[in-house]
Formats: sequence, structure tokens, C-alpha cells
Amino acid sequence: MSSLQPGLGAAHASSRAAILDLIRAAGTISRVELTRATGFTAATISTVVRRLIDDGLVVEAGRAESTGGKPRMLLELEPYARFAVGVHLDHAGITYVIANLGGAIVARWRRPGAGSDDPREVVARIAAEIRATVARVGVDPQRVLGLGVVSPGPISPRTGMTLTPPVMQAWTEFPLAAALEDATGLPVLLDNDATAAAIGEYWSGGITASAFAALYMGTGIGSGIIVDGTVFRGASSNAGEIGHICVDLDGPECWCGSAGCIEALAGPVAVVAAAREAGIELPGRGASEDFATIARAAARGEEAPLRVLRRSARYVGVAAQTLANVLDLELVVLTGPSFAIAGSLYVPEVEARLAQSFFARGNHTVRVAISSNAPEAAAVGGAALVLQSELTPRQAGMRMSVDRALEMPSGV
Repeated sequence: MSSLQPGLGAAHASSRAAILDLIRAAGTISRVELTRATGFTAATISTVVRRLIDDGLVVEAGRAESTGGKPRMLLELEPYARFAVGVHLDHAGITYVIANLGGAIVARWRRPGAGSDDPREVVARIAAEIRATVARVGVDPQRVLGLGVVSPGPISPRTGMTLTPPVMQAWTEFPLAAALEDATGLPVLLDNDATAAAIGEYWSGGITASAFAALYMGTGIGSGIIVDGTVFRGASSNAGEIGHICVDLDGPECWCGSAGCIEALAGPVAVVAAAREAGIELPGRGASEDFATIARAAARGEEAPLRVLRRSARYVGVAAQTLANVLDLELVVLTGPSFAIAGSLYVPEVEARLAQSFFARGNHTVRVAISSNAPEAAAVGGAALVLQSELTPRQAGMRMSVDRALEMPSGV
């Protein structure tokens, strides 16, 4: 089975990982600055850096300008030393990315979704897609660290999806990680799509907020939460299921078994149903495409689609407010395929809700932004999950801000 350990929160705080992460985050940094930032001895820094250079993960990038003494040698990450593959498995589509060690995307593509196909057939298709694309973009397979696979939650590391929407019933309890490891020969990590999206945003989006949530909408609604650089996971790594908070005790039944959930009232399936009730003509090609049709019509200013989406956006605003109140967030990032299409229509409603109802609004505001990677956010997060899990510190308090760390006196 995989040598990778699931999640950012596991104990993994080696000097090698801490140093590599600081080099990655800084861009360029000297050994002296690493000593000040980490509190490790100069000898430890020298030994670890030499091994990182020998492994091809770090290179010397020239000398800094002299400040009176001998100019310091600068270090930087070698981004093409390692790669990770991210896969977002969903009924509507399967999205793939290949990311390098620095978090840059070197390939991204999308294929038909799982649909009603047998899971074993889909696994074979995923493995073939990965092999073909790794070869096509010229990545050495030996430099691929692993595969991060994300899907709608809840997720179990051993049995994959433990509770699935009606359209993905065949995947319930399917041993996804083991099947993909056998098919690809790569270590596999599983996570839910919303948490993965938050990890990807943190890894590649330049997030500086100490507490932020990625509010994710694909075919459903969820969230991923990161506090002080560490993912908040909960007892079974399924925290953040904001779409399944009840906001109407007498509301419609939800596929999760509850009623009146935010997802049942505001998710793409609910939006499509409300649009049909309002007499809006839709192509009937599935919730994702019909939702996109509604969003395009609303963007053109058509009144009925606007009303339907604004109602959904108000419930999403309640989801954002709930997260912000419980976690005292600084930032909410809207991400996922549905927000990639309609995010600009949701942002004003979410901002208004937070401005009026966020409990700590007298102390600070909560910023709302749309992810730059929204269409493939979950797949980006899958790749980032592998990079983080293999290469960076994941123990609470070890993930440092470079700017803050470089101000620390030597020996701290």
C-alpha cells in the first residue's frame, strides 16, 4: 500500500521537510536565513541542504548582493524534480492535472465522468489516461510521487466513498485506493473534493489568511477549512460538509438522509429543479450543463434565471456565514466547477450576508474571492495533497510564513 500518509494533519515535521517547504515558499533563500527561520543549527541546515541538492530537489541559484561580507549563496527549489497527479472523480466528469514540485500545473484535461459505468472499468480508464498523458508531456514516470484522487464525500481511506449521491451508488464502499494503486503502480491518497480544493488553494494560491475556507460547489456543496496552515479534518477526515447543514426543518429531502439541507435547497440540482418550475427551458443534459445554461442566461440579465440563482446565492451566503461564525474566518474562497461558471453572481450575495450577519464583523471583515483554479480546483488539490504529504511539514505549528519566519532571531 501507499507510503504516503493521509492528510496535512499527520505528524510529519522532519528537518528536511521544514527546510524544503521554506525554500519552496521563499522562492530564493540563503542557508543563514534558513537557520534563522527554523531555529535549526547551521550544521543541520548544511547537512540537510546538501542532501536536498544531491537528490536534485534544490539547486544553488547564485549569490545575493553583498552587504559587506562574503555574498550568501541562494537556494531555490528545482520544480521539475518531482511531479504529482491529481484526479477529481465525479459523475459529471473526470478532471486530471499534473503538477510539478513547485505547484505549477504542467498538464490539465477533462474526460467524461463516471456515469453509470462499472467502477472497475472507470479505474482502468483513469490508469490509461494517466499513463498516456505522463508520456505525452514528457514527464519521467520515476519522478511521479503519487496520485491524489478526490471525490464527493464522505470518504474512508480504506473503502473510498461511504455515502454517495444517487447517481454514484455503484461506488459505495468500492476500494478505490487499492484498485487505483494496482492499476497505476502509484501510491494513492484519497480525500473529499472540497477539502482537496482548500489544500490546492493554499498550496498554489498564495493564501496568507490564518483562517480560511474554500466553499466548494460542483454537483454538490461542501467546504475545506485550513487554520494556521493545517487542514481541519475532524474525527474521520470529513469535516466541512456545510452543504448538509439543515436550514429548513420542513424542507426537501436530501440524498444524505436529512431534510432541508443547504445543498438540497441551493445546489445545482436544486437550481435546475427551480428553473424548470419557473418555466425556464433547459437542454436536459444533466445538472451540470443545465446549471451552466441558467448561469449564462442570468449573466445576460434574464430575470427568471437571475431570481433562481439569487435564491441559491442567499443560501450559500448562510453557509459562508455559518463557517465564518464558527471558525472566525478571514477569507472565504468560492471554488469548484459551478462557481467557475456562476461565481460572479454569487459573490455579491455572500458578501452582503457576511457584512450584515457575521458575528465578529465589528472586529474584522471576511473577504470573499473566486479561485483562479475554480474549474479544476479539486484535481489541483489532489496533486497538492500528494506534494504536501510527501514533502512538507504537516504537524500543527510547523508550517511557517516565510516573511514572519525570517524576522525570528537566530536560535529561536
